[in-house]
Amino acid sequence: MMRRRDRAYGIAAAFLVWIAASVISLSGQSAPSPSPQRTLLDRYCVTCHNDRLKTANLSLQGLDLTTVGDQAELWEKVIRKLRAGVMPPPDVARPPLADYEALRDWLESEVDRAAATRVAPGSVVLHRLNRTEYANAIRDLLGLEIDPATLLPPDDSANGFDNIAGSLTISPTLLESYTTAAARIVRMAVGSWRSPVEATYLAQSDASQSQRLDGMPFGTRGGIVARHIFPADGEYKFSLQNFGVGSFIPGEQLALVIDGERAHVWPYRGVGLAVGMTADTDGTLEVTVPVRAGSRLVGATFIATNYRPSLDIIRHYDRQSLENNTIPQMQNYPAIGFLRIQGPFNAERPADSVSRRKLFTCRPSSSPQASRVRAPEGASVGAEGERDCARAILTPLARRAYRRPPDAAEIATLLSFFDKGRGEGGFDDGIELALRLILASPQFLVRGEREPAAMRAGQAYSISDVELASRLSFFLWSSIPDDELITLAAARRLGQPAVLEQQVRRMIADPRSEALVSNFAQQMLYLRNLAGTAPDGIFYPNWDDELRQSLKRESELFFDSIIREDRNIVDLLTADYTFVNERLARHYGIPNIYGSRFRRVTLPPEMDYRRGLLGKGSFLAVTFTQNFRSSPVKRGAWVLENILGTPPPEPPANVPALEETKGDGKPLTLREQMTLHRTQQPCAGCHKIMDPIGFALENLDADASWRAKQGGDGGMPIDAKVKLFDGQEVDGPSELRTALLRYSPQFVRMFIEKMMTYALGRGLEYTDMPTVRAIARASGKDQNRFSTIVLGVVRSAQFRMRVKGT
Repeated sequence: MMRRRDRAYGIAAAFLVWIAASVISLSGQSAPSPSPQRTLLDRYCVTCHNDRLKTANLSLQGLDLTTVGDQAELWEKVIRKLRAGVMPPPDVARPPLADYEALRDWLESEVDRAAATRVAPGSVVLHRLNRTEYANAIRDLLGLEIDPATLLPPDDSANGFDNIAGSLTISPTLLESYTTAAARIVRMAVGSWRSPVEATYLAQSDASQSQRLDGMPFGTRGGIVARHIFPADGEYKFSLQNFGVGSFIPGEQLALVIDGERAHVWPYRGVGLAVGMTADTDGTLEVTVPVRAGSRLVGATFIATNYRPSLDIIRHYDRQSLENNTIPQMQNYPAIGFLRIQGPFNAERPADSVSRRKLFTCRPSSSPQASRVRAPEGASVGAEGERDCARAILTPLARRAYRRPPDAAEIATLLSFFDKGRGEGGFDDGIELALRLILASPQFLVRGEREPAAMRAGQAYSISDVELASRLSFFLWSSIPDDELITLAAARRLGQPAVLEQQVRRMIADPRSEALVSNFAQQMLYLRNLAGTAPDGIFYPNWDDELRQSLKRESELFFDSIIREDRNIVDLLTADYTFVNERLARHYGIPNIYGSRFRRVTLPPEMDYRRGLLGKGSFLAVTFTQNFRSSPVKRGAWVLENILGTPPPEPPANVPALEETKGDGKPLTLREQMTLHRTQQPCAGCHKIMDPIGFALENLDADASWRAKQGGDGGMPIDAKVKLFDGQEVDGPSELRTALLRYSPQFVRMFIEKMMTYALGRGLEYTDMPTVRAIARASGKDQNRFSTIVLGVVRSAQFRMRVKGT
């Protein structure tokens, strides 16, 4: 018995040993070798991004590469760094370029393949109009130009733009501002404004006093210019001051100009000597003149009877002396820096205006103005038909303002307000009260999208054609849809592919698409920051407001040319042309350009460094620091964010100041200071990437002028030779631009990301990245044309769909 049992145990043991050996043998034969992607990650990435170090709070150790699509949020971070070429970091081994790009492309395809089975359009329910959109809507609805900054508080920005729904909150104070604004706007539109108001304008402290100001007649020089809204026909009082600065010669004359026409002329002989500018008037010139209602350009400017108003023999800098600057070579021309406008006095209801023509499309026969405007077809205009006429006026207004056909209840409410106003005054008063209701209503102020009641929370669905029309118009025009869009949407035809494309191309060709420059491009390129850019006059005595405005206009026209000519958006980096007027051409050193008109010029070979955005003065000026020098760090950060799409993190607290001298007291160049700073933690990681980019641009000064030495002719030579984050060696701006072109596909993706953010009014999530790449692939087949990218955004699920909220 024992023998049989031992024998059985022996057989079983042998069997188990055989099985174990077989398993070991089989596993050894069938164990797969690591994939090329795993090998690259383990060799070049996991050394830092592992479970122990977790550099940048990221570990790639042991991640399952067969489920990349299930961890899209993590892998999108990796893809972004690889696309920009900033990882692995400088001074760390990199794989061969072909292997590097193959890993990047494989990760993208894996994420995109998994995303193809999901729809993630995002959800924005309420979207308040920002100030710009509000002003544009008033313009298109009533034909009335307004300054929203005088009526509404500023909007908050998020994700780089001021039209992000999440930041456009609504408070009781804001609602009160909207109600007050509606009352003021309607009084201007109808012509019932009576009470005087006052507005004061101050010239920029560095405004030019030697050149003709934009909008002023030829043959004038300096002064101050402002666009003012005159709320009614009447008399207005204009007051000017010159702050007691400026020399003079006999025969100077100062003109008040309104819309290019001289309204009044004073002889000017200096402070206390000009007619009316005496101690009794506190050094102020005053005049009262009649002005018609509307938005008008008002200027107080000197008549250029000569172009040498100063008797000083010293050659002057361009900067003038409204500010308290001690440089004797600052221009000392007579200067006007203050303009106050008060009125209207003796106001009258205008007999005719653009806004009244848009409003009063019919007149009841009892009105004294009945014969002036023909009634629309089908409208009754008899004395008993005032309500029919009111309906004919208010219905199309509500249709445009609400961005959809109004329903019967909404029209009934408007007519009840008309009845109330008509009972307290006349026909115009009834229209005024109803219009106030329209402009203060949520249907006008908020872009709401209705959710289907039958759908469950979290389910994606297509928005209606009417909602699509609003999305289109606020994206491309920053304003309300026009009648053509609303008509197509109401007929449910706008969503048809051919119709949608035709409308997008029509809207881009429309002048209102200038909003893509004044809103989208201005914010994307930081052009709005130029207003606060003022390099110190001691170091930059030729910087003035005319140069500031010229730099801004150059970039606006450059971006506009990409839109109007439907160019490849990579031309933003490479184009060999720019736009200059005389002031900017002189600053850049471009000869034979005269006058204030901007014109397109091809850059000569010796100015190759001016090509594209990196050579534009606006970019170079907004990245200065401390008022007296350029900033390699800011320029590098700008390139990382706006070209490579990888913005650096915010700097840590208590960053030490740069050391300006060595231990022996010898001064350090800016590059030497930054190199020393870069050795300190936690600064080193980001600065190793940013600083070389900025150093390559150091030949371009804070005011965008070219320089060979730091600190002037007697300073230290500029060293613009650098080794970039990816190992490329460059010397100067031109070679930097060429090196960055390796990443032009990433620039296209970055551009699409910013455009989608602006179009959707929300920040993008990792779930949106497959759509960004799909648009980039489609646009690449059409040479990355601007219109192709816009159409890609408009056709995307993110633009045409949304998710029902909880």
